[in-house]
Amino acid sequence: MAAESGSNQSVEKALGVLRVFTAGRAELRVSDVAKAAELTLSTASRLLATLETAGFVDRDPVSGLYRLGLDMVSLGGAVLNNHPVHREARQIAQNLAAELGLGANVAVRRADQLFYLLNFEGRQAPRSFVLTGQRNPLHATGLGKALLSGLTAQERRTLLPTLTPYTNRTLTSHEALDEELAKSTARGYSTEVEELAHGRACVAAAIRDSSGAVIAGLSVSGPLSAIDLQNREQALASTVIEAADSISIGLGYVGPHPIPALAVA
Repeated sequence: MAAESGSNQSVEKALGVLRVFTAGRAELRVSDVAKAAELTLSTASRLLATLETAGFVDRDPVSGLYRLGLDMVSLGGAVLNNHPVHREARQIAQNLAAELGLGANVAVRRADQLFYLLNFEGRQAPRSFVLTGQRNPLHATGLGKALLSGLTAQERRTLLPTLTPYTNRTLTSHEALDEELAKSTARGYSTEVEELAHGRACVAAAIRDSSGAVIAGLSVSGPLSAIDLQNREQALASTVIEAADSISIGLGYVGPHPIPALAVA
């Protein structure tokens, strides 16, 4: 049991080292990794050497800095290719980005954050980085609001005790969030305008599985000038809802169950 416990701790430490690389800088010194992962310098060095041998990290021979290795891409690709939402949404989102010229994004909820499963950028909304695998707050994004629409007000308060402000437009009270989500649920889509970052907006809709549960969200996003919600909101909303419904149907969703009529004596 002691040996098994020691092995488990080694695995946990190695995973902690890998997570350090997802938090910010792409290239790190051994001392940076040791500090961020709360390890001794010798332990961090040993784990990095093992991970390098396995292909999960690469070391620059000149600078000595470490970065994630290309074998991580193989793992990530396998995960995505076997995820049912990713399989159903990929082509639809790609078509959406090409048709609208905006970013098309699909995300799921991971604990108290949204997790991007895929992202395609249109010609009017280019990015210099990949969103897939990144996380964002739920309450300050259109995608997050779509995901939160599947929870009760009490579940939302338990999940998000405090609502962190990111701009002066971020919703920071649960009462305001409740009101916004009630409106979003009634019309079938949610919006976000400069609540997470200045100069950007999005329109999102929920994706449901065969049971009717909200399991993901789809959004189109881009700079304010490109998304132009003042003139395009209804058209974009219709397109996003239709695309989200197509994905939901592919996942087995057949629509809300009708309420049975009461028998009349």
